[in-house]
Parts: sequence; structure tokens; C-alpha cells
Amino acid sequence: MGERKASVDGMQAMRRGEEPEAEDLVKNLVRWTAGTDQKMTSIPGLSLFRREEVSGPASGRYDPGVCLLVQGTKRVFLGKETYQYDAEHYLITAVHLPTIVQVVSASREKPCLGLRLDLDRLEISRMMSDTDLPAPRLRPSGSGMAIGRVTSPLLNAFRRLVDLLDEPADIPILSPVIRREIVYRLLVGEQGERLRQIASEGSPTCRIAKVIDWLKENYKKSVQIDVLAHEVQMGRSTFHHHFRSMTGISPLQFQKRLRLQEARRLMFVERLDAATASLEVGYESSSQFSRDYRRLFGSPPLRDVSSLRLSSVSENP
Repeated sequence: MGERKASVDGMQAMRRGEEPEAEDLVKNLVRWTAGTDQKMTSIPGLSLFRREEVSGPASGRYDPGVCLLVQGTKRVFLGKETYQYDAEHYLITAVHLPTIVQVVSASREKPCLGLRLDLDRLEISRMMSDTDLPAPRLRPSGSGMAIGRVTSPLLNAFRRLVDLLDEPADIPILSPVIRREIVYRLLVGEQGERLRQIASEGSPTCRIAKVIDWLKENYKKSVQIDVLAHEVQMGRSTFHHHFRSMTGISPLQFQKRLRLQEARRLMFVERLDAATASLEVGYESSSQFSRDYRRLFGSPPLRDVSSLRLSSVSENP
């Protein structure tokens, strides 16, 4: 384990020495994230994050986008699969996915620093139809998440995008151009076929992606699997197979995680009590809500939210 960490650190140091873009990104993210763990920027779809200590596994959600670390290491658990990314590898998410997330390499002296750029299926589809794209490099698995190697052109594009934060007047004109370049780099990269399938109208992955979008917007509603399968013109078993391949879990488990994550937000941010939050997200039984909540977050609702508030106070004195 120690040898693996040392080799990763060595590769990161080597790349930063060879590529000034990486060093510039580290400096800029340190500057822009000072005093905060997450920053929504003035560039549409771009957010920056910083973590100064390792963390245990915590429930989270990844929306369609690409995540790039310039320092540190993160691990994401999706169903039975584990995805680890660092300064050498980006994480790409093609659909909305409930996950378990862990920061595995970070410190106050050397924080975990990264950025995230939202991806839009329509934007990808337009580029596919408007341009003569080269063939992708690899055939993907059916998962909605993947790891790809960071290339110099991709890193350079992200560096130029972050540089625009110092030139706000240029953002409306130049950020769409750089964003289009980033999408292009991803489409012709080793995970490009995954994005192409998601954006290809009529493909099984595109149809499942639309179901995931629907569930995200309608998680409170009662779900009938046969109805969902019929809507995307699939048999029940085929539908289950494709859905689990993309998300790592079943449609009902997916809906349950969306409900629980929203209930947690309602209790923490809007200060709803557990009973009200459970009803708000579609639960009919408060006892079932408490059991499911504890399984996902490790503590009963009241104790978990109290712990979140204590952590928030200690991080922001």
C-alpha cells in the first residue's frame, strides 16, 4: 500500500514538473477555495472543491459531469464497483448516480483539490451530429461511471477554463468555446464511447438515462417497474439488467436513495423534523424511513443530522 501511494505521488510530482498546466491549476484551486470546501463559480456548470483531511465513506450523489483532481485521491463506491481517481485520472459520470464517496488522500498541508464540470446530454448529442468525430479508443462497460486517464490537451483546456475566473468579462464569450473543447476531448478519449451511447437516441443506455432523469424528478411517486420498462420499450428482465449495469443498484433501490438523500437535506438545511421529512419525500411509514435511513447513513435521522450540524459549526467557527 505504501509503495503504491509513493508511486502515485511520484507520478503526480513528475507530471507537475513536466506540465506547467498542472502546477498552475494547483495554485489557482488553492487560491479560489481558500476558506471553503466547495465553491460554485461564475462559469456555468463549473465548481471547485477542497478537502483538508481524509474521510470515511459517506453517502453522496454524482450528477452527469467530469471530475478532475489536481491533488489528492478520492474513492467512489457504486454498487459493487469501486472507482478511485487522482491527479492522473478523471472520473466521468454519464447519469445521476447515488454513491458512497471517500477522500483517501488529503491533509492541511496538501489538501485534496479538484473541480467538476457538468455535462449535458443534449450538448454531447449536438457535437456528435455537428462534427466528424474520430472513432473512440475503447469499448465501455455498461456502467454509468468510469475512470479515464488525464491527457495533456484535456488538462490544458481545464487550466484555461479556470483561468477565466480572473477575467470575468471574458467568461460569456470564451467559456462556451473551452467547454466545447473539453467535451470534444472526452468524446475522442478512452471513455468517449460511453458518452456517445448515452447521447445516442434510441440506444438502451440512452433509454435508461431517460428513466434515471424521470426518477430524479419524480422520486416521491410510487414506482411500477413494468410501467417504466414499457415506457422505454424493454422487457422487465432486460430493463433490470441495463439499469443495474448503469447504476449498480435496482430501480427501487435507486429511488430509495434519492428519497433518503433529499430527506437528509430537508432536515439539515430546512430544519424539518424526521416525520415531516419522511412524508415530504414519499414515505408512508416513519418507522420504515428510520430503518432505511440508518442503513444508508449509519445513524438514526436525529443523531445523524445533529452530527452534521456539529461538524458544520466546527468547520465554520
